[in-house]
Amino acid sequence: MPRTTTLECPGCPPLRALTFDELGLIKVTEARSKQGGGVAKVVDRWGDPDASKCVLAASMDDRKVDPLLAVARRNGTIDFLNPLNGDLRLSVTNVTEGGVQPEEAAVSGLHLFAKQNLELGSRCCTLLTCTTKGNASIRSFEVTKSAEDITSAGSSRTWNVCAGGDILCSKVDNSERYSLFGGKRVEMNVWDLENCAKIWTAKSPPKNSLGIFTPTWFTSATFLSKDDHCKFVAGTNSHEVRLYDISAQRRPVISFDFRETPIKAVAADMDGYTIYIGNGSGDLASVDMRTGKLVGCFLGKCSGSIRSIARHPEFPVIASCGLDSYLRIWNVKTRQLLSAVFLKQHLTNVVFYSNFADEEAKITHPAADQLHQEEHIVPGTPNEDDGEALPVKKKKSKEKKRSKKEAKAESGNIEASEENGGKKLKSKKSSKRLKRDDLDDEL
Repeated sequence: MPRTTTLECPGCPPLRALTFDELGLIKVTEARSKQGGGVAKVVDRWGDPDASKCVLAASMDDRKVDPLLAVARRNGTIDFLNPLNGDLRLSVTNVTEGGVQPEEAAVSGLHLFAKQNLELGSRCCTLLTCTTKGNASIRSFEVTKSAEDITSAGSSRTWNVCAGGDILCSKVDNSERYSLFGGKRVEMNVWDLENCAKIWTAKSPPKNSLGIFTPTWFTSATFLSKDDHCKFVAGTNSHEVRLYDISAQRRPVISFDFRETPIKAVAADMDGYTIYIGNGSGDLASVDMRTGKLVGCFLGKCSGSIRSIARHPEFPVIASCGLDSYLRIWNVKTRQLLSAVFLKQHLTNVVFYSNFADEEAKITHPAADQLHQEEHIVPGTPNEDDGEALPVKKKKSKEKKRSKKEAKAESGNIEASEENGGKKLKSKKSSKRLKRDDLDDEL
């Protein structure tokens, strides 16, 4: 039997995570700080198990008013759900009328625009999809109450991002104006989404010292900073992590190897220079991309390939999931495991719902405010509800006691000094009398 160790999980902050698996199920995991001591638990499950509905990609617009979740499935359909209760809002097909099979129309990249949805209105949604064959499209839909009524809310744009190969990864920057694509036999390239034009293409690295050329095979990618679309990080099938800067050069600025298995997931931190990488053997680590040095590995070995990593937008935690069927929550500062939930199926993706912390805070704030007010009340100070302030009796009594003790001590010192003075006078008189008696005897 292999030797195993048990880890004590200290608990999670209030959070809500949605996981997607190979059977098309969506499971909701929540951790509440007040109820349950911060232990993550599965609270809901959406959908029925069906292998043809395997979730390939997911994207969420977690705004406070009318949030929306987009899920791309293996059978070529894209479902729009309510991330609060799982209700189906809209369902569209990604299979074209030209007779393209669902396998060829498998979605490898999915992004639900947030800023364009606000401009068009709460009932409209704009979606970017990219298939493994490189067919990218931006379409707008109107979300109605009935999932059967599908109406287009604007013109759709379609283009091809690669001439050959398979697209395996794509990512849209924070401004939602640029997107990057890459995959097997496809170099990383950046596109301008407004004009649907390619603005940059990577150049493959040179041969090594032995004259061996590494084939192009990108598995995951992410932008390094929210405010800069020029720098991004990509992971390869040859366990290599590369940092690209499109304003500097076409080849990688920094490149290093991580362990011996392919890089399967890459996620960026909020600071703009730290990334989290997971590989096919279950290793999870954080790297400082300013120097390319390993910051540290996360404690606790995952027993399967890591397929998705998500960074929480508010709390210093990340979530990872993969083929070991576990959802794990980690602390990014101590790299310690906070909670682990077994979800039975092989997991493909995980996303955070960021507004859950606000809802939890609304419940817990009144009691917390009362506690803070009670802690800050000083005895003897007037309160808003009280009419008059009570006199501070303890302080006055202490002052009186101190004044009495000082007066007694002073009077005692005076009496003692008077007694000492009287004794000295008596001793002087007695000595004078003795001298006189001695003189009389001599005479």
